[in-house]
Amino acid sequence: MPSVDLRLYAILDPTRAKGRALPELALAAITGGATLVQYRDKEGDTRQLVETARAIRAKIAGRGVPLLINDRIDVALAAEAEGVHVGQSDMPAADARRLLGPQAIIGLTLKTEDDARQMAQAPVDYGCIGGVFATLSKLNPEPPLGPDGFARVAAAARQVAPGKPIGAIAGIDATNAASVIRAGADGIAVISALFMEEDVTAATARLRAIVDEARAARRGELA
Repeated sequence: MPSVDLRLYAILDPTRAKGRALPELALAAITGGATLVQYRDKEGDTRQLVETARAIRAKIAGRGVPLLINDRIDVALAAEAEGVHVGQSDMPAADARRLLGPQAIIGLTLKTEDDARQMAQAPVDYGCIGGVFATLSKLNPEPPLGPDGFARVAAAARQVAPGKPIGAIAGIDATNAASVIRAGADGIAVISALFMEEDVTAATARLRAIVDEARAARRGELA
């Protein structure tokens, strides 16, 4: 399966973009240090999603950063994206793998320790645990996990799927990103703290620096 760099996972959502073009925002985030990009659109029709995904992919071509599509395996196939991210109520990861092939990147949302144990059998390349903090970008009926809750779910995932990267999502910004890395995250998935900022490149660079510093500090503590 492909290796995945989760250090700074930029998620594009048209509802959290201040009306700006998503391909341009994707490029701005990559310029600032994003290591993975996801396109998420819960409201657009299929044709619109395919056109936008193709435009994003064309804009970031040659930058070495994969584009994933949230939920929609059909859109990923049509746009020739590098992979998908699926949630607990989406198409099973095994079916997504069968359709997309062995080279596609497939990520899975993990919310509980039981979800995390699915990593033992699921043909996925990474897990993303959420929601860690409160967020306005998605309705989360369950209370936030916080860093301690994240650490518990991550430990369950790593017990059954050692070596696969584990990210954190929901409400993460410059004030709390380091705490999530200290709790064991390999990286952070971010929407508003990047794409609701006026200067997306600068916001991405700030967060990437925080992540890199926190990862380095954690490595030092473990040495």
